Amino acid sequence: MSVAVAGLVALGGVACSTAPPEAEVEVTFERPLAIPPLADSRVEADGTRVFRLTADEGATEFLDGTETATWGFNGSYLGPTLRAERGERVAVEVTNGLDEGTTVHWHGMHLPAAMDGGPHQMIEPGDTWRPHWTIDQPAATLWYHPHPHGETEEHVYRGLAGMFLLDDGTAAAAGLPHDYGVDDIPVIVQDKRFAEDGRLTLDDSGNEIGTLGGTVMANGTLGAVHEVITERIRLRLLNGSTARTYSFGFDDGRSFQLVGTDGGLLPTPVETDHVRLSPGERAEIIVAMEEGTEVMLRSTPPDLGAVVAPAAFGGDDAFDVLLLRAADDLTASPQVAATLTDPPPPDESDPSDVTRSFVLEGRSINGKTMDMDRIDEVVTVDTAEVWEVRSRNPFPHNFHVHDVQFRVLSIDGEASPPELAGRKDTVYLEPQRTYRLLLTFEDYTDPRYPYMFHCHLLLHEDEGMMGQFVVLEPGQEPEQSPSGSSGHDHGD
Repeated sequence: MSVAVAGLVALGGVACSTAPPEAEVEVTFERPLAIPPLADSRVEADGTRVFRLTADEGATEFLDGTETATWGFNGSYLGPTLRAERGERVAVEVTNGLDEGTTVHWHGMHLPAAMDGGPHQMIEPGDTWRPHWTIDQPAATLWYHPHPHGETEEHVYRGLAGMFLLDDGTAAAAGLPHDYGVDDIPVIVQDKRFAEDGRLTLDDSGNEIGTLGGTVMANGTLGAVHEVITERIRLRLLNGSTARTYSFGFDDGRSFQLVGTDGGLLPTPVETDHVRLSPGERAEIIVAMEEGTEVMLRSTPPDLGAVVAPAAFGGDDAFDVLLLRAADDLTASPQVAATLTDPPPPDESDPSDVTRSFVLEGRSINGKTMDMDRIDEVVTVDTAEVWEVRSRNPFPHNFHVHDVQFRVLSIDGEASPPELAGRKDTVYLEPQRTYRLLLTFEDYTDPRYPYMFHCHLLLHEDEGMMGQFVVLEPGQEPEQSPSGSSGHDHGD
């Protein structure tokens, strides 16, 4: 299979890439899917489970016979999968082996602001940062990645990312596959642009949403194949791309069960034949297999909503991603339960009676671009709020909130679809539609260090489409210059 993306031009008044075509890459599906190893850990005397991550430069052979300069955690590309149980106290010793500062953000995690790994917790070259917190949220597929202000796109694109899985004992009870690397498979999907010499190229060249690569890989594997040995397989899909939105399904049009989204399991499985994921979003799907057959996980042209010239933003693009090949004799899998987790409350009870509005336009939110020394919103702890979020632009945006998982109550006044019925921390924003989100802010007040809310198209984030909020006790005031102090002294 050959894939390539030609240069784009201005369409409908929207700026698009005029970069020259990228190198054409021949992809045949014959390489075993790389499974990120489970991270080693130690348990200290007080019960804290400690992981170690080192960000460093390396080289990876994506293309046969060609080494590509990359970055990775504990290796040349991507990072190990961290895994912990609800109720566990964890710490991560993060060492920066790069020649420039970076951070590590725990995307989707409920934790103190000083441990969040946003732009205020920079790790300088040679330094080690040790955040610690207690896992206090349901089982979920989370991930970690850098978050340095103005540099996030490059750091993620070069390869700094990994999954962080949370467990609480529900998977087995719900009949979900849960043997990591066997029938429970992480799938980090990313698109890349390769130069003729094999280099990764990050070329935004005027495209409103950033780099769209013509080569798609899974877990850093081009032409990935996974040998299936059970009747059902669980794929934990992560859109780890910097700008591209995917619509995942299978080449034979089969249906599958969507059982989880960003923040954990859905109340009940949703039978569907596709799932749309914008950058940063996750989905857990259960796929039934028959002995001796194979099926291709594909991304078909995604529905981007009312965007101008969708072809300019990947709306016409299709990719083969991962070939699932079933053995001639499959081990039996349990039936997936009809009920996976408790449903959310039936109404949008809002004890704080607070509604906030967020309008995304250009590279701003509510007319403001990111300022490290400005607190945009002050939230009171132990309250719930409704955030109404809207994109005014005719090109893609999405919206990510740190620390909390939200519910999508409605879209333009209509009930959200079943695939958005669970906990979310990132949501795609179709243009000119209002998304009504319910957020509950529990624990972790801090007048000094803020959390972020931002578009997770990383070029947009880097260019200022981000704001800051603090969670405070009643009557408490935020500090005025949170960027004036380093997060290192809050590491342990």
